[in-house]
This record gives sequence, structure tokens and C-alpha cells, in this order.
Amino acid sequence: MSDDMMKVRLLFVDEGDYHHETVEIPAASLEAYERLIDCLREDPEVLRRIHVDFDRLVSACVKGD
Repeated sequence: MSDDMMKVRLLFVDEGDYHHETVEIPAASLEAYERLIDCLREDPEVLRRIHVDFDRLVSACVKGD
């Protein structure tokens, strides 16, 4: 597996307040899925690195350079 990492911006809502977090996930994990949300929910390597509160998640997108 490659050591390349991709930055992903996550937008959350908590009682009407919005905030974002930027996380890094392995590029190989992202490439293995058609949809980013599936990668975040299912990929074992991603799940080992981060925890995402999907009940509060509004959007997720890959950040460009």
C-alpha cells in the first residue's frame, strides 16, 4: 500500500452550529471506493485512523492542493 495521503474536509453540525475538520486518509483507501462516504464508513485502514460521527456529518469532500 502506498504512503500517499489525501486530505478530506468534513463538515459537521451540532445544535445549529457548523464546524469543519480536515483529516488525512490513505489515497489507496479512497481509490478503492466509488463514493467517499463509503470509504469513510467501511475501509478498515480509515476506521483505524479516524472516528466520524455520521449522525452530525453534513458533507465530506476531498481537498485539492
